[in-house]
Amino acid sequence: MNPEAFAEAKSNADIAPCLSVVMPVYNEEATVTKVLETVLKQRPVQEVVVVDDGSADKTGEKLEAFAKTEPRVKLFRQTSNQGKGAALRKGFQQATAPVVIVQDADFEYDPAEYYLLLGPIVGGKADVVLGSRLIGAGAHRVLYFWHSMGNKFLTLLSNIGTDLNCTDIESGYKAFRREVIQGITLEENRFGFEPEIVAKVAKLKLRIFEVPISYYGRTYAEGKKIGWKDGVSALRCILKYNFLR
Repeated sequence: MNPEAFAEAKSNADIAPCLSVVMPVYNEEATVTKVLETVLKQRPVQEVVVVDDGSADKTGEKLEAFAKTEPRVKLFRQTSNQGKGAALRKGFQQATAPVVIVQDADFEYDPAEYYLLLGPIVGGKADVVLGSRLIGAGAHRVLYFWHSMGNKFLTLLSNIGTDLNCTDIESGYKAFRREVIQGITLEENRFGFEPEIVAKVAKLKLRIFEVPISYYGRTYAEGKKIGWKDGVSALRCILKYNFLR
């Protein structure tokens, strides 16, 4: 799709298949099938690379059954739980479409908004697009105050190191040209992937854009997994990849 044509795109329906969706999954038996169904309804989706990160519930069984009925789903299974970053490393290696996006196996992020992240890349303006939950007018569930304060602090510290003006480095929606993400050596196994990838794309002097996205966050009772230890790890990663190398 050329930039002029994309300028008229108002939804996923306006974009031809060009997208590898990489989905790390851990213990999401309640949502994973519905998320996959929703993702596959989006016209830009060329394939979904699912990495089951050692789930201990019935997630694996549901994924096996689903993959048998849908040729666009490429399923890989880790023998043990290694973390989101480890699952993403595996998934990125298997992607084949021109653009790669990260999709969690729940409904915190809306696949109907893929076109927002695809826009700058397909339009030839960006190499990396970060979704931000903190700008724009999309729906945002009201949740944890200290999480939001921690995110703002981590984003500020990351910006000091990268000299970027990001608003939400911890957002789970990130899109890349495939050559970019497959050319970066990723090291973090857990949620440290988020500050690590921002630091590494910044050092490569890539064209980085940010777009507003909606956010339908979960509570811990509903399955949210990130905790205060991951916040400490994110701080470590920001220092490591921005200031100590």
